[in-house]
Amino acid sequence: QVQLVESGGGLVQAGGSLRLSCAASGRTFSSYAMGWFRQCPGKEREFVAAIRWSGGRTTYADSMKGRFTISRDNAKNTVYLQMNSLKIEDTAVYYCAARFYSGWGPPPRYEYDYWGQGTQVTVSS
Repeated sequence: QVQLVESGGGLVQAGGSLRLSCAASGRTFSSYAMGWFRQCPGKEREFVAAIRWSGGRTTYADSMKGRFTISRDNAKNTVYLQMNSLKIEDTAVYYCAARFYSGWGPPPRYEYDYWGQGTQVTVSS
């Protein structure tokens, strides 16, 4: 059974940085894509970034490109989301997700099957 456990959320001032972690377990993830999503207060959940476990190819939401970086550590079975230059509007619950993906293209933005419990990120002024 796939298990995803996020950590690293918290309170940070605008302009600051945070690194979220997602520890994955339960199977071999070499043919999986891993994604980060977020749900801001009063809004729908939205895609943030994704990475292919094999090869490391990435995809970003346009609004996060340049500020957020997704990466993975194969040895630790962990995916990271480095968030820099945080804005008040980045306040959200951030979720890690996984899906099987054996295609050749960039990791997908949709149809993720496995989800973590989420970690709260609050950006203050």
